[in-house]
Amino acid sequence: MDVSEHSFTLGIEEEYLLIDQETLDLVAAPEQLMTDCASTLGDQVSPEFLQCQIEVGTGVCETVADARADLASLRKTIHQIANGYGLAPLAVSTHPFAMWQKQDFTDRERYRSLEKDLAGVARRMLIGGMHVHVGISDDDLRCDLMNQFSYFLPHLLALSTSSPFWEGEETGLRSYRLTVFDNLPRTGLPPHFQSYGEYRRSIQSIIDTKVIEDATKIWWDLRPSDRFPTLETRICDVSPLLDDTMAIAAMIQSLMRMLYSLRCKNQRWRIYDRFLVAENRWRAVRYGASQGLIDFGVGKIMPFADLIEELIEMVSPHAEELGCLDELLHLRNIIERGTSADRQTATYHTAMKNGASSHEALRAVVEQLAQEFTEGL
Repeated sequence: MDVSEHSFTLGIEEEYLLIDQETLDLVAAPEQLMTDCASTLGDQVSPEFLQCQIEVGTGVCETVADARADLASLRKTIHQIANGYGLAPLAVSTHPFAMWQKQDFTDRERYRSLEKDLAGVARRMLIGGMHVHVGISDDDLRCDLMNQFSYFLPHLLALSTSSPFWEGEETGLRSYRLTVFDNLPRTGLPPHFQSYGEYRRSIQSIIDTKVIEDATKIWWDLRPSDRFPTLETRICDVSPLLDDTMAIAAMIQSLMRMLYSLRCKNQRWRIYDRFLVAENRWRAVRYGASQGLIDFGVGKIMPFADLIEELIEMVSPHAEELGCLDELLHLRNIIERGTSADRQTATYHTAMKNGASSHEALRAVVEQLAQEFTEGL
């Protein structure tokens, strides 16, 4: 087998929140705004479960650079259209002070069904994520790589954390989003499957009971897409800064290629029990990139910066082949500067130290998030 047999194409989806430019609180997207977005962006934009959310998706991109250009155009267009209505988009996984009880869900059949099936659990879904699709045409290869790639999911979450606040409170977590999302069924780390056939039989057994209609209702952190021939990484928070988004996408694409290259040499990444990987997942939820993760090979917690340096060194040859080495190396900037969650809490505490009330400090965080949305466009 030859690594060049697979192109590892990319597709990125992001979910944005809409705020009023004056109150900085969430607002429902006006119907005409969504019409304007659709007329400009076509099927690359769509409403989400809640009316204050907008989802965008790139096309199939050959390189990270292509994906960046597409996503930058999507962000810029959404920002310009929203601005015309006195609104602004945020690329963040939770709004610092909005209340989920005050949000309305989108009146579409799929969302009505979700609200009916999941009840109060669904109504709390005032969260957004970033999904990265990597094109892998072979079904069994997708399952094989899913089993191995799961080890790295906590690392990716730690790099992307952007949800430290919930309903006006500092949660002490770097990704509160994931604690909300984990209340849904069929979430979390993916199970281990020996083959794509075993995966399909497992999914079909649930579909046959009429509990779900298709595999799009499987919301694992990593899954074979039911719509595209891709492996879809879903664990990441949304990154306010486009540069951070692309660095994480570069790591995902490069890791996939590295794992496939091992397969070509009759090698593989060691598969650890989900219990062990889940411990690192929790550490990423709690601390983001500010504390270490467990290195199961050496049997101790390692500084996160050291782990990322090891990963960069390991996948750099693959990033170079894919043309995304510069984007990959930007991960060092995330470590040095901190994730969005780190920046948000720093802004909040600085404002409080300077005499702001808690709500005023939270407004400062929202203002920062709105500014970061347009950086790098």
